[in-house]
Formats: sequence, structure tokens, C-alpha cells
Amino acid sequence: MFWLKKVIAFWLMPLPFCLALLALGLWFTRPGRRPRAGRLLVAAGLALLVLLSNKVVSSWMIAPLERAFPPVPEFAAGEPVPPPLAACRAVVVLGGGNSDTPAFSAVNRLSNSARARLMEGLRILRLLPGAKLVLSGAGPTGQPSHASVLAEAAISLGVDPARIVRLDTPRDTEDEAAEVKRRFAREPFVLVTSAWHLRRAMALMRHQGLEPFPCPADYQSRPADHPQFSDYTWDTDSLSRSTWAIYERIGYAWEWLRGKA
Repeated sequence: MFWLKKVIAFWLMPLPFCLALLALGLWFTRPGRRPRAGRLLVAAGLALLVLLSNKVVSSWMIAPLERAFPPVPEFAAGEPVPPPLAACRAVVVLGGGNSDTPAFSAVNRLSNSARARLMEGLRILRLLPGAKLVLSGAGPTGQPSHASVLAEAAISLGVDPARIVRLDTPRDTEDEAAEVKRRFAREPFVLVTSAWHLRRAMALMRHQGLEPFPCPADYQSRPADHPQFSDYTWDTDSLSRSTWAIYERIGYAWEWLRGKA
């Protein structure tokens, strides 16, 4: 089921889906096929690719996901943190992926999402001197787990190894929710993940009977105070934003159909 989900999700993502439309359209334009249908498919693939690569469109798609929970603000030195946050005994950072490049430092092996999640987790950890840092994520067969790479990065940034708890087996968010319940069912904790992923992660945690304190990180949509012409153009980052927005909505719909969201 895990790999079936991954395969289906892959082909529903913008770039593979648009390329499939283009390939199918070109095949139909061959002599003896259906050239009119082929031209329509090619036009649809190109139009969709252009649309989803636009900065305005991609930000519009992902912004509602990122507004599901408010960000945790900065706190001045000596300023008390909110009681629900102060009561947390663990800061759980969900996995975001890494490369297998031994020559790189652990911080540089992390994906952009994983690095942003870890940085936010460390910021919150400084507010909670008695809390543990819980790092999650399995790894490919024969390679270090993602949790171990996160732990190595955290230690290199000054975290006491005694404060780190690794969850080395979860492969996805559903696994992470089950493992967190097994380890910390009766303890309040902070949940750190990408802002666009937090709604689904919170739903899966709540399905396990948990009520974490949500802490969004890795924002992809940042409204500008003074818009410029470049804010309305196209780039690959926008295609990435659209991809995450579609991926999360598909994931949430799947969990909803299974009664987990």
C-alpha cells in the first residue's frame, strides 16, 4: 500500500501529469490517429504547466494550507511562553528527507524542508529547557535513517545528545503519528513540520488521540509588503509550490476517505 500510494501520487503531480499529457497528445497527432484530440492534449499540458509555474497561482494554491495554524512568534529573553507551549515535554520534528552524500555535513545533507523544520524545532527547544528533541524518519535500505541525519545535524548545532530521541522506523506521517503515540501518548508535545503539511499531520495525530501544540515551519508563501513585477512571473520554485499544494490536498483527501482526517 505504501508504494502504491507513492506511485499514484507521483503521476498526479504537476510535472509528470503535464508531461504525460504532452506525450499522449504527440502520440495522437501521428498520422492515422486523432490529430485534433492530440492538439488539445498538447495545448492542455502546456497551459497547465504554465499556469502551475506562475508565482501568483502557486502562492494562491498553497497559502490556505499554510494558514491552517498560526506561527509561533519570537519571544524576548525572559518573556514567558504561553502555558500550552510551556507544558510540552517534547519537540517532535517530522522528517523531510535527505541526500546520501557522506562528504557533506549533516546540515547540508538535509533537504530544504527538513532543514527548515529542524531550525524551527531547535528554536522552540531553546524555550523549553526540560524538553526532549524527537527526530523522525526512516532511511533507504542500507543507508542511515533520516532521523540519524537530523540528530547529527542537531548535535553539530549544539544540541546535547542526551536530549535527542530518534524515531528511525516511520516511513510516512501516518507511521510517525502511530510511533509518537507509542512513545509519548501521555505527554504534551510540540509538533513541528512544514506549514503546508501541518493540517494533515495534525489530523493524523488527533486520530491517534493526541493533541500536540502545532508549530508550522518552512513557509512557501510569503506575501510581500511591496509587490514587484517579479512577484507575478514564472519559475521552478512556483512549480514546486503547486506540487506541494496538490500533493497535500490529495493526501488529506485520502486520509479523509479512510476516516482519519
